[in-house]
Amino acid sequence: MPGDALSQDPAELRRRIDTTKAHPARVYDVFLGGKDNYPVDRDAAAAALAANPRGYLDVRHNRDFLRRAVTTLAAREGIRQFLDIGTGLPTQENVHQIAQRIAADARVVYVDNDPVVLAHARALLTSGPEGRTDYIDADFKQPAQILEQAAKTLDFDEPVALVLVAILHFVEDEEAYPIVRRLVDALPSGSRLVLTHLTEDLNPENIRAVQRTYTERGFTFVLRSRAEVERFFTECGLEMDEPGVVPAHHWRPDGAAPAPEAADPAHLAGLDDIEKVRYRDINDVTDADINVYAATGVKR
Repeated sequence: MPGDALSQDPAELRRRIDTTKAHPARVYDVFLGGKDNYPVDRDAAAAALAANPRGYLDVRHNRDFLRRAVTTLAAREGIRQFLDIGTGLPTQENVHQIAQRIAADARVVYVDNDPVVLAHARALLTSGPEGRTDYIDADFKQPAQILEQAAKTLDFDEPVALVLVAILHFVEDEEAYPIVRRLVDALPSGSRLVLTHLTEDLNPENIRAVQRTYTERGFTFVLRSRAEVERFFTECGLEMDEPGVVPAHHWRPDGAAPAPEAADPAHLAGLDDIEKVRYRDINDVTDADINVYAATGVKR
């Protein structure tokens, strides 16, 4: 196991968990209907939802883009290795599940720095017998450590898909661009960058209201324009795949977004707004709902 991440003392992991401050991975988990979060995370998610009542569509369509992108890279481009940084808590359709369903020998390395994610990492590490899935306990801002540990599982002489989904808007410019360059520089020809990013280009009033709720809770929250998102590709010498940087729901839609969970009306009536999110249908999305850019690109 890279860095012996999963051999850490559970008591030490518990000591690292700060339940007084919301964490992006756990807030994301709330919007996906997960249970691995704390009241402070649910309060942050509820505040964001109050600021933008259709904001759950950003999170859910961000996740559905990941499904389509990994499927495309594994099925059409022959990518067999994925480095997913800022993976978040285990949920349905993790990268390894998507990739290994298409190619049983696919290898996936997950990276996150939240001890709650680490404590649940074993749920991610259920690889098929031919593939491999590992986890690194590290921060995005530690690219050298990430690359060193990932090399224990991934072959950096063969193409790797670098997955940076919903992470870069938590990193300021002076760190974000150089770190992405450092990571991409380590990848061989034929590798891919898979990226999503929040923006104020599309529906500025809604997303700025959400931004305020997060910055009030101490989060770094950087909204970048289309040109600033494209810069993550152009500065690394990457060739963007069609259709370029587009709202997440417009990136190669396949009509296969998951249907909502069924719920008894009486049960639904007793839930608060944030609890109802898991039962919402994301297929009714409009351009006025989305504030997330999505794109992929190739290293030649």
